[in-house]
Amino acid sequence: MFIDDLKAVVGKVSTNETILEHHSKTLTYHPPSAPDVVVFPKTEEELVEIVHVAKKYKKPIVPYGVGTSLEGQTIPYYGGIVVDFSEMNEIVAIRPEDFTVTVQPGVTRAQLNQALKKYGLFFPVDPGANATLGGMTATNASGTNAVKYGTMRQQVRKLRVILASGEVITAGADAAKTSAGYAVKDLFVGSEGTLGLLSEITLKLYGIEEYSAVAKLVFENIADASEAAFQILASGVKVTKIELLDAETIAIVNAQSQTDLTIAPSLLIEVSGGKEEVDLQLLTLKELAENWHCDLQLETNPLARAKLWQARHDAAMSLAAMNPGKQLMFTDVCVPLSKLSAAIVHARKVADEHGIQASILGHVGDGNFHVGLAIDQQNEEELATMHTINEKIVAFALELGGTCTGEHGIGIGKKRYLHQEHVSTITIMKGIKKLLDPDNLFSPGVLFDVE
Repeated sequence: MFIDDLKAVVGKVSTNETILEHHSKTLTYHPPSAPDVVVFPKTEEELVEIVHVAKKYKKPIVPYGVGTSLEGQTIPYYGGIVVDFSEMNEIVAIRPEDFTVTVQPGVTRAQLNQALKKYGLFFPVDPGANATLGGMTATNASGTNAVKYGTMRQQVRKLRVILASGEVITAGADAAKTSAGYAVKDLFVGSEGTLGLLSEITLKLYGIEEYSAVAKLVFENIADASEAAFQILASGVKVTKIELLDAETIAIVNAQSQTDLTIAPSLLIEVSGGKEEVDLQLLTLKELAENWHCDLQLETNPLARAKLWQARHDAAMSLAAMNPGKQLMFTDVCVPLSKLSAAIVHARKVADEHGIQASILGHVGDGNFHVGLAIDQQNEEELATMHTINEKIVAFALELGGTCTGEHGIGIGKKRYLHQEHVSTITIMKGIKKLLDPDNLFSPGVLFDVE
């Protein structure tokens, strides 16, 4: 039996019903499905053996970090083996002189940044949740700092990957750049667990900024707020973060996070660097705010800034807490900056037309925004309405030259939109999957339907 074979090669193997149930679902509306078994490897060697067992018995393999994915990537709809990386959480090497670090995939974002503090370094990608770096790599995560530092794809220098054959490959280089051959490394960044298992990730690091300040701008309507985001970037203000929250989101955050933010469409903007540089950026923001006749509030106290950003990060969980018994749908699209205002206004109109309470928020500095809905998973009418809203938002983003997902990934929830967006290259994508994973062992049903 394949579970006995797994027990022979992995130290911790579980078929406990509670553990299986925990690994059957994610944070959002996608229906659960339990695996046959959950394994907790500690080494690359164990990962290799897991792949050999899966190949022998033709059992699917689904990687699992901490379960914060939003499009169902970690749900094992075809049963098989869930590989929980929580015990592969070693920081292998910190190289401050090279501004790089090598980690196992189970290391979390917060764990890494805590270890980097004593070197005066930090890792900038911040999707909000304390996700694992393996999961963040697999979904090409980005988040609040992406406008300044970029996404995971810009941070990953090198990967070690176990392929479906059991072969271990190294893709990428320790060097800051390379022009040697195809960018094989980048195939695995954003592959959502469909091409292999990551065993080590080498990442780029940055020096901690000397000084930071947060400005909160309050607007009368969401169209003005989203247009202002574009104008701020066009003005040359060097923002580290620029986040939009609509009035509905702020009301929910206030209720759940004990904040007293003005309930109106708002931009949260962080600038960082040397104090003189920050003061200059803030002066430009003040001038812009005066021109727009909008309220501007500044916050330089580190604890107050941290509370403000924590409230922003907790927005999704706040929406869930306000709707007990319901599931979340957090769609995300990304459009060219010049089309941002039109896309956000359209999203609000669509939600309002269908009579569904929706939160709109996002990392608008790179044209990425989210629409959050809470729905009853057992109510077919609500489910149908949710899918209709999602489809209209995505279709409009594609019309504007955008993408169906800026950072959440395709998972199982956006497969048909992937086909619409990449009609001319979908065959190439499927060919890569077939070449690297001919038996469809890794995350079957994610990105592509199982044929």
